[in-house]
Amino acid sequence: MNKLFIIGLPRTGTTSISVALLDYGFKVAHTAYTKRAFELADVISDAPCFADYKELDQLFPESKFVYLDRALEHWVPSMQMLLNKMLPELAPKSGYLNPVLKRCINKTFAPLTTDNSLDTEHLERCYRAHQQEVFHYFSTRNDLLKIDISHSGSLHKLLAFLGINTEDTGEFPHLNIGKLVDNWKEYKHPNKVNSLSAGKEHRKFFDYQDIVIQ
Repeated sequence: MNKLFIIGLPRTGTTSISVALLDYGFKVAHTAYTKRAFELADVISDAPCFADYKELDQLFPESKFVYLDRALEHWVPSMQMLLNKMLPELAPKSGYLNPVLKRCINKTFAPLTTDNSLDTEHLERCYRAHQQEVFHYFSTRNDLLKIDISHSGSLHKLLAFLGINTEDTGEFPHLNIGKLVDNWKEYKHPNKVNSLSAGKEHRKFFDYQDIVIQ
């Protein structure tokens, strides 16, 4: 396996799965905004994975992918809360959020406007469109796992998918609950990878222009 990409949308449990895998020896980046972060990490979750999984599939052949599902009645209000905080900072030039994150959010939840961005029907359409596109892309392959981390046994399924044999796995930790959105920063672990790790090309991200999607 080259990399493991967690391609569920924000607020589907990307922090919980990232924290869980730290204790199994994986180097994990919850969001990765530089080439160097991708080089250092075994597992990358959240942005840009949920938007760029096709490009990452070409850049890192023989990788595995995990799609995180969540009941819409729980995901929608959680995503509304997150977007409400993010919207002022998603502007291409003035927003403070990382350009990679802004691109991924705007791509996945377009059109993002003050009129419709928090609308329940709009978010449900975005969720279903993303889900359908993921399932179509991987429809003839066996390197995608779909789990809902709130379901009992989902951690065991993930570890089996990764070839890790263990009987007493327990369940995923429940993090970023309610209005909490940044438990990852507070969590201390030697296997955490900085999203902005710098390498020979400083903090450069990938150029996807020459990538042909298969």
